[in-house]
Amino acid sequence: MGSRSSLAPVASALLLLSYLIAGNNGVAAAGSSTSSDGLKLNYYSESCPRAEEIVKEQVKSLYEEHGNTAVSWLRALFHDCTVKSCDASLLLETDAAAGLVSEKSSTRSFGMRNFKYIDAIKTALERACPGTVSCADLLALAARDGAAMLGGPADIPMRTGRRDATESHYGEVESYIPNHNESVSAVLDRFATMGVDAEGVVALLGAHSVGRVHCFNLVARLYPAVDGTIEPAYGAYLRGRCPTADAKEDTRDVAYARNDRVTPMVLDNMYHKNLLKGRGLLLVDQRLATDPRTAPYVRKMAADNTYFHDVFAAALVKMSENGPLTGDQGEVRKDCRFVNK
Repeated sequence: MGSRSSLAPVASALLLLSYLIAGNNGVAAAGSSTSSDGLKLNYYSESCPRAEEIVKEQVKSLYEEHGNTAVSWLRALFHDCTVKSCDASLLLETDAAAGLVSEKSSTRSFGMRNFKYIDAIKTALERACPGTVSCADLLALAARDGAAMLGGPADIPMRTGRRDATESHYGEVESYIPNHNESVSAVLDRFATMGVDAEGVVALLGAHSVGRVHCFNLVARLYPAVDGTIEPAYGAYLRGRCPTADAKEDTRDVAYARNDRVTPMVLDNMYHKNLLKGRGLLLVDQRLATDPRTAPYVRKMAADNTYFHDVFAAALVKMSENGPLTGDQGEVRKDCRFVNK
């Protein structure tokens, strides 16, 4: 046990390096800290030397005051990067005059929260280096640091240099973000466009180890009868959490169930252990445990938390570099909620 612990950081570094060497989908080739699309490590080393440190300080402070913010940053990065590119389009508010509808108003964004705390991080960055650090980089760095605060992999080398979108992709959210009843094939196909393979998908969905799911997304598996793939005792527990099939997505006080009842705020392999016991909260989660393309990785991650963290770190980097705006594209927003005037 002691040997594995002492070697874990080395194993993580080696596995992540193997992904970086791959050179696919904007990931750098061996020996380079710069990706083919212009992202690079320590992008702000001269223009804003403390940028990454500031984000980390803010994420830590917010986590200590509002623990669930760390979960929010992971989900925000997924939603932002999955819809076309990692460009902070997710953060834009509706602007009727500009004909802009916020992606946050999509049904796929139901339950997302803590956006107001992004303003706190951005304010700290603007105070130190006005108009320098993009909101897209803020999201990537906050997700990385949030994962670490939740007990996940620490110090993931995240390239920066993303720029911000000047338009919303609201009309395309439904077709890009998989829903909780998707087939494994649909989910694998969507992630594949971001350069994330089946192994990486099983790791990234392990983020469901933390946070919670609203009853609105669960009742179809519980009523009129409990889904046969759910462990009976767990099904009874979920019915207690979600007592009726009439769960509205827009209620003020939404009922919910924790993704993981054992370590609900720890990014660990309890998610994968639960899948093997029939305790997958969402249908797409449970399907991972039986699909031949993903089941071997579920079993391997359930048996080895270090392996899960290694693959999660590499897959998070892959996802965070999906089609970013760089160079002269887009802009660096002064306020993450609005395009610059």
